[in-house]
Amino acid sequence: MRSLKTALLLSAAVLVPMLSTASRAEETIRIAFIEGLSGPFANVGEIGLRHYQLAAEAVNARGGVLGGTKIEIVPFDHKTSPQEAQLVFKQAADQGIRYIAQGNGSSVALALSDAVAKHNERYMDKSVVFLNYAAVDPALTNEKCNYWHFRFDADGDMKMQALTNYMAQQKGIKKVYLINQDYSFGQAVTKAAKAMLAAKRPDIEIVGDDLHPLGKVKDFAPYVAKIKTSGADSVITGNWGNDLALLVKAGREAGLKADFYTYYTGAAGAVTAFGEAGAGHVKQVTTWHSNIGGKQAAEHNTDYRARYPDVKDDLYYSSIRESVNALAMAIDKARSADPAKVVVALENLKFEDDSGEVYIRADNHQLVQPLYISTLVKANGKDVKFDVEKTGLGFRTDARIEGKDTVMATTCKFQKP
Repeated sequence: MRSLKTALLLSAAVLVPMLSTASRAEETIRIAFIEGLSGPFANVGEIGLRHYQLAAEAVNARGGVLGGTKIEIVPFDHKTSPQEAQLVFKQAADQGIRYIAQGNGSSVALALSDAVAKHNERYMDKSVVFLNYAAVDPALTNEKCNYWHFRFDADGDMKMQALTNYMAQQKGIKKVYLINQDYSFGQAVTKAAKAMLAAKRPDIEIVGDDLHPLGKVKDFAPYVAKIKTSGADSVITGNWGNDLALLVKAGREAGLKADFYTYYTGAAGAVTAFGEAGAGHVKQVTTWHSNIGGKQAAEHNTDYRARYPDVKDDLYYSSIRESVNALAMAIDKARSADPAKVVVALENLKFEDDSGEVYIRADNHQLVQPLYISTLVKANGKDVKFDVEKTGLGFRTDARIEGKDTVMATTCKFQKP
């Protein structure tokens, strides 16, 4: 009797968690946040996680989806490793999670996109959708596109097109130095910068072109010395995270006077690293910044600071808010959380964000939205109301590029199920 009783108790102990998990899965729609939460880019991953938590909380506060189902964010650490990302994706899929989100590291995104495609081909009844909020290698929506992948940031070529259009109008630019991380995205930035500057301003000289290891350089002083020696008046970099913060810190300490044209100055310590020496000398191309104007943008920035009062970072990723809002709208439109139905609802989806109406292309699953060129300046309480990282410095819009003017040709040919 004792052995039978013990067996029954053990069976119950196993069954209760299974029932609890099944019940939870029905009560919430989980998004696996697969990001670098340890290692050299942990701070960037943590910022993204806070953004996703806030975006999910906003949807849930409005009543969730499908008449009351909540969205839950479940973090996984890929340690900025494509191989590790594939392993944790399998863990998430094995737990029955049908939506994943990632952004930092296009090499990771490419690995995840491939893993999702293979998983869905094998397990169509357990298909997964990939929400990409920041991996901007153009290949992801071109030759390596995936039907189950949606990108909510502008790709690297879209951003470089806007940035070089602006630079072409600045007659004082004569010598440009390129410095980027040595992986798929950094290589794409370098390639696009060379081609687009040559086409728009053939008089501009590329005086340096460095690719450095991703997340491995602790001291950028040797690179900065090369930039100074080259006589560059401008630097183009797609660096992000500590690779950007350490680069600009070395530049400040060496007294580098060149202007910086960047993708990611608004996040993860770069503005702190520049300090007041960066005022007027640092520009970025983004889909959003806190001073684009409008009540919604101001409220979103204020809400982030109120939700996370003890951190130094600010709202940065409009793409995260857009990805969660788009998913919620698509689920309600499809009247189902089944990824196969939600993908169809996401295609051609139009919705409002802080910059106006945006939409998802059906031919490559790229979100189309305005882009902004902005300059780091001292906050003035007017057109630069919000500062960044409590530095007293914020971004002032120099140019807005409408969504229709950012659309580029695609080579994407989906393999649909």
